[in-house]
Amino acid sequence: MTKWHPDPGQLRRPVYISLADQFTAAIKSGRLAENDKLPPHRDLAYDLKISIQTVSKAYDMLARRGLVSGEVGRGTYVKAGGSVPQSPYIAERLANEIDLSIVTPVCTPFHLERMKDALHRLGDGLPPAAALSFRPNTTFPRHNEAAAAWLSMLGVETAPRNLLVTNGASSAFTIALLSAAGPGAILAAEEVCYHVIRPLADYLGIRVRPIVADADGMVPEALEEACRREEVRVVALQPNLANPTASLMSEGRRRAIAETARRHDVTIIENDVFGPLLSRRPRPIAALAPERTVYITSFSKVALPGLRIGYVAAPDHLAATIANRHLMANWMATPVMAEIATLWLSDGTMQALVDWQRNALDQRHRIVSAVLHGTAYRAHPEGLHLWLPLPPEHDEPAFVSQARVRGVAVAPSTPFSLSGAPAGAVRVSLGATEADELRAGLDILASLLRAAPDRSVLAP
Repeated sequence: MTKWHPDPGQLRRPVYISLADQFTAAIKSGRLAENDKLPPHRDLAYDLKISIQTVSKAYDMLARRGLVSGEVGRGTYVKAGGSVPQSPYIAERLANEIDLSIVTPVCTPFHLERMKDALHRLGDGLPPAAALSFRPNTTFPRHNEAAAAWLSMLGVETAPRNLLVTNGASSAFTIALLSAAGPGAILAAEEVCYHVIRPLADYLGIRVRPIVADADGMVPEALEEACRREEVRVVALQPNLANPTASLMSEGRRRAIAETARRHDVTIIENDVFGPLLSRRPRPIAALAPERTVYITSFSKVALPGLRIGYVAAPDHLAATIANRHLMANWMATPVMAEIATLWLSDGTMQALVDWQRNALDQRHRIVSAVLHGTAYRAHPEGLHLWLPLPPEHDEPAFVSQARVRGVAVAPSTPFSLSGAPAGAVRVSLGATEADELRAGLDILASLLRAAPDRSVLAP
């Protein structure tokens, strides 16, 4: 039996979620290790002065998160691999809950009609290769040409032969990391960054080093110091509307990062999934250091969630390796989705969807400005989310739980934190729900910020 024990003074409503969050943090931090046995339901309920049903619900939530397993007669144990961070978004939406936890573009029936129209058009003129080819190199050449033109509009000049079509940005990032860093290599990333980086690096045996960041993104001097201390092989960046901090890196900062990477022969992976939303964007790092930057973009965040297609542009020395890694892991992207993306790039629909999204986000940010007036938050008027630092008196897990009790789900900072420690902030999505629900959800968050923190321990 482990010596670690939940702190009753840290429990918040709903208690079962708060209790599950305490166990999750203990598992992620290593205070609870693989095969450690959790206290029996009745004993823990007695110690914490809560109901057995509350403990059971907390243990069930831990099991759904994949952190524990239980057997009748043996008890509940921490599973192997239980230290994997949880996703920032909620897995299950409760009835009447306003979900501001997952970053997705604003979508309306207009978007569904565009997809239906594309499928009808594709059905009338489906290229044989989209259904019959089993060879990526015979399926995607014309898609690569359309991708190269799109990337050129984004400021990245690359040859079609150095482009790869993938099933979205997550697939692209995995392949890029597999190609640029092997087991034992060191990856540098901002201390609060894209939530996939930590677990993916752990799976691949890659060591992660958090780098200090400010409102302009990664601090070049901190990266320089890390490169001097150790042999950093890769730096992962999201310079445009970073997830979750919503920062937009200036061109001067991008140049400084590129020069540091050049001095120390570091490969840069530039994740630009939000870049197309920016009507005025600084030059990509791939344009400043093309010889060492792997550039990634996709469409699910800027056009349509179901359009799971992404592009990877690689420098000459990595292009073949990335293509081979993708072949081993995925064989090839889904041809039908690639056909739709290429169709929309060629007939202007893609740009129209991006323009539509900018206009919709302008309206969403007007709501944010009105409701959160006087509140310190970080956002960009063309961004899909905002970063909301909490006042010092507000405990982050408690704030997230209190918001959930009030019917609003937001993303805590811990899944984004490379250290696993809370950053004292939450991410709020602006596109995942209807405008009136967004306003209502923001009203609730604003009222929680104005009120004194709820320190009571109440059963759900």
